[in-house]
Amino acid sequence: MKVFITGASGGIGEALAREYHRRFPASTIGLAARRADELARVAAALAGASVHRYRLDVTDRDALARAAADFVGLDGAPPDVVIANAGISAGTLTGEPADAAVFRRIVDVNVTGMFDTFAPFVPGMRARGAGRLVGIASVAGIRGLPGAGAYSASKAATIAYLESLRVELRGSGVRVVTIAPGYIRTPMTERNAYPMPFLTDADAFARRALDAIARGDSYLVIPRPMGAVALGLRLLPNWLFDRLFARAPRKRRAAGGGAERAAEQGERAGTPLACDAHPGAQGREVRR
Repeated sequence: MKVFITGASGGIGEALAREYHRRFPASTIGLAARRADELARVAAALAGASVHRYRLDVTDRDALARAAADFVGLDGAPPDVVIANAGISAGTLTGEPADAAVFRRIVDVNVTGMFDTFAPFVPGMRARGAGRLVGIASVAGIRGLPGAGAYSASKAATIAYLESLRVELRGSGVRVVTIAPGYIRTPMTERNAYPMPFLTDADAFARRALDAIARGDSYLVIPRPMGAVALGLRLLPNWLFDRLFARAPRKRRAAGGGAERAAEQGERAGTPLACDAHPGAQGREVRR
């Protein structure tokens, strides 16, 4: 099994890497994220696997392309699974000028970063006629939540993008899997100062996600009860949705409206590319 994961330095990305290692101990795993120290920590826990670390930001298209080329070049084959998990979250208010940069940063990481993660791998996966492209969306993309315009918009965009890509690749042998988490216990959700129904451990999420990826499911909400909530949100008429959510708790804004602060708080956003293999893992070491 050969897997490439962005946003792999903690939270959902780390849990997915651990679950792949548990199921496929001798797998080849590419871990991409911004924080070199956290990447090293995650890699150290994957003993026996061939682990390759890529320190990058997913908004750097060239860095992602170099990482993809290096990962494919390990054995000349594209990955079996590519998971675009990197994402950031912060509250945004349209009337606050300081939030404009935060809005752009969230969309750039969550949407464009997903496209740029998949793009270098698609030709090889299509040529082979097999593979999985997995996008981590969110239930927050089902309806626009007040105070979370950028995050909701970005996740709605990822859901639509993944659906478009799924149809685009129909018949190629490459399956596109959209996974929409509800509330998952991660550093990102620890910041939330409001009730989080059906809060799920990251490891439990990862187990269900890997099952869905293996099956090639087109779309799955995790946990299961949140799927019913998501369906209900879709069906709510606008007048009722507006009334119910007008006074809902708001997502915390980035301190001072800073885009980089939003990225730091997110803990999942994938400085120029520095890629290496975990020193204790099987695999060559690469530095650029």
